Amino acid sequence: MSLFILGGRLCSSGARFGREAVRTCSSSVTSGRQRVNGVDLYFEQTGRGGHAVLLLPGALGSTKTDFGPQLQSLNRELFTVVGWDPRGYGRSRPPHRDFPTDFFERDAKDAVDLMKTLGFSGFSLLGWSDGGITALIAAARNPRLIRKMVIWGANAFVSQQDLQLYEAVRDVSRWSARMRQPMEDVYGAEAFAKTWEAWVNGVAQFIHRPEGSICMELLPQISCPTLIIHGEKDPMVPSFHPQYLLKHIKGARLHLMPEGKHNLHLKYADEFNKLVEDFLQE
Repeated sequence: MSLFILGGRLCSSGARFGREAVRTCSSSVTSGRQRVNGVDLYFEQTGRGGHAVLLLPGALGSTKTDFGPQLQSLNRELFTVVGWDPRGYGRSRPPHRDFPTDFFERDAKDAVDLMKTLGFSGFSLLGWSDGGITALIAAARNPRLIRKMVIWGANAFVSQQDLQLYEAVRDVSRWSARMRQPMEDVYGAEAFAKTWEAWVNGVAQFIHRPEGSICMELLPQISCPTLIIHGEKDPMVPSFHPQYLLKHIKGARLHLMPEGKHNLHLKYADEFNKLVEDFLQE
């Protein structure tokens, strides 16, 4: 889930990249669109390091709403950082977002194919919430491409407790204005409400699978070094989810942030970024 935004950037037209014009921003972030699997995917890229890192946003999320501190502050000499908007989210519209039973698999394929199209033959993944689920699938499906993975706020299955949490936030009219505004700025009030409700329905369908599995069966196939970060005050992801991931991903490690909530990478960006940089450099 992704409900926060960190300000925009001033941009000017730049060189050509692929099919669309790339924009160069005042913060040394370039942006553009690439045709991938039949859709135009929006991305932002910064840094010139030899270690490529893909940022995977949460539900309805985008580079604009989800990863400001990472695009701005991860070490640009060590890393090349790419953020993207999954199909139907943010600036990767059209198409309108839908939620077929394989939407996480679709996002994982789009993410990997985008990085291939951008010319990266190997890269690491930073996945938040839904983006963490996408990262799990991408890592399992592409072991030769994924160098390392960091995930937080993610789950490999949907439980009855999770369904209750999702239902509690289904009606966005009951959210505070502060929580709604970032997404309404991106989608418009009506489109945001409809897309969010469709997301709730989309994740709820996994409860009908054996054990509520989203990608449980894929976890043993993950071979890359994996860091799981969990905010102990996360109201949306109970602690049994990171514990399950830790148990079923070979060699994974778990780092707990006692004060962290769901958006720990935004509220505690400096601490989070250092954790990530240290892990990626090991």
